[in-house]
Amino acid sequence: MERHVLITFPHPDDEAFGVAGTVIQYTRAGVPVTYACGTLGEMGRNMGNPFFATRETLPEIRKKELQEACRVMGIKDLRLLGLHDKTIEFEDEDEVADKIYRIIEDVRPSLIITFYPGFAVHPDHDAYGAAVIRAAMRLPEDQRPKIYCKAFSQNCEAYLGSPDIVNDVSDVFDQKLEAIKAHRSQTEGSLKEWIPKLTNNDPDLVEWIGKETFWIYKGPVAV
Repeated sequence: MERHVLITFPHPDDEAFGVAGTVIQYTRAGVPVTYACGTLGEMGRNMGNPFFATRETLPEIRKKELQEACRVMGIKDLRLLGLHDKTIEFEDEDEVADKIYRIIEDVRPSLIITFYPGFAVHPDHDAYGAAVIRAAMRLPEDQRPKIYCKAFSQNCEAYLGSPDIVNDVSDVFDQKLEAIKAHRSQTEGSLKEWIPKLTNNDPDLVEWIGKETFWIYKGPVAV
């Protein structure tokens, strides 16, 4: 059993799709989980479906959605890093790592979950994952937590191999859906398409939601 889990992603809703089921399993087992979220996703393209947000109101809306998702997942410790959406790749990596390292020092996690740099599609994902790795590597080797990474670029398995961990979260399937639904401004459109498929037990969608995959970080990968 983990002592403390730190999940850290750049955008609100990154956690809901990729790790919400795993997080819910941890919190239900009494494991404390901290979420360090890099931005408020203020440059997100979606404004609700139908629209209920504007570019000016979206940051506060997404903050409240994130807080609700954390409530659903059982996360009581949410840290907001205050970075700007879609610009993390242009930030000084050491400065971003400084923010994350302070949280690592504070909560002393036994496990960190983040994106695998280079295999997470979005520039923010890759840059943020790299900063998380840099922060964790500042610890002496014998004090470093395990690092589980999310990867989903088309070529990820060619370079990383099959996932090291395939976690069945079907026991918290409905709760994971609630965490996804909490990010209403971003997920409402997708959910309208999902509901009929879930009603008919579409096997691909059910498996995608019901299984969460991770690679254990073992170091940089040549591509």
